[in-house]
Amino acid sequence: MFDRLSKSFGRFLNSMRAETTTREAKRTHNLFEAAAAYISACAEDDQDQIDEAVTWVSPEALSFGVSELACRAVIALARERDESPQTVARSLLGLPAA
Repeated sequence: MFDRLSKSFGRFLNSMRAETTTREAKRTHNLFEAAAAYISACAEDDQDQIDEAVTWVSPEALSFGVSELACRAVIALARERDESPQTVARSLLGLPAA
């Protein structure tokens, strides 16, 4: 009887280990990781990485992450250049000063 109980418990432990390994293999990405990977891939014209990044999160989440990244980048450049965020954003887009 102890042998059957031991085998049963062993199978249970093995199934739990396999489930943990499967969950770890399917690492989830957050929207900021997806946005960073997507924008970096766009800048490097890496279509494979672009295609991978868009599968990490929903399109809405990716859009939000890209917007947030753009805001943070413009703010950082504005501070670095000692200019307004509006001036920096217009400059990056090739627009005339307002």
